[in-house]
Amino acid sequence: MMANDWVSIYSSGQFIDLEAVKALLAENEIGCISMDKRDSAYLIGDIEIYVQAEDALKAKQLIIQFIGE
Repeated sequence: MMANDWVSIYSSGQFIDLEAVKALLAENEIGCISMDKRDSAYLIGDIEIYVQAEDALKAKQLIIQFIGE
């Protein structure tokens, strides 16, 4: 796996949840991007958050602590 590979670590259909996770990652100096995979007409589906592969484990652990999933 290359250092510039991006991995999906979180997805939600709730915008507020996504913004909270993105803020959590930013506070911990983990860069992320989001990809909207919702249907454009009905906005059904999820938005996914991606981090670089090298940060995935740390990011997932932070999210679990934050959300409790």
